Amino acid sequence: MQNEQVGGRADIVERTFSFALQIVKLCRGLERTSGATRSLSLQLLRSGTSIGANVEEAQAGQSKADFVSKMAIALKEARETGYWLRLIRESGIATTDSLELLEQEASELAKILGAIISKAKKTSRT
Repeated sequence: MQNEQVGGRADIVERTFSFALQIVKLCRGLERTSGATRSLSLQLLRSGTSIGANVEEAQAGQSKADFVSKMAIALKEARETGYWLRLIRESGIATTDSLELLEQEASELAKILGAIISKAKKTSRT
């Protein structure tokens, strides 16, 4: 599957990895607290780092269907991550500019992943 994403493959792999690093840094600060904040931080950490992990797995997909499946999981995780970021921001747990930037990035990643999935499905039909 690697040859299918020439040019775009490295970009999405690196972009999701960079996003995961930013999520880890944010969660480090949030995990120092207890209760709901810590729980939300763990949820965010799981979904935010899962995006890149699934994109990475997709690169070694055993078939087109496997590639699409892994990318679809990454898309779901990106949407979930956006949810946790929004919840953290709107609940007042954290209200930084970087939080809004992470929300925007999660949304952009979801759009990119959706486009990759759509393209992969179309090329498998031709």
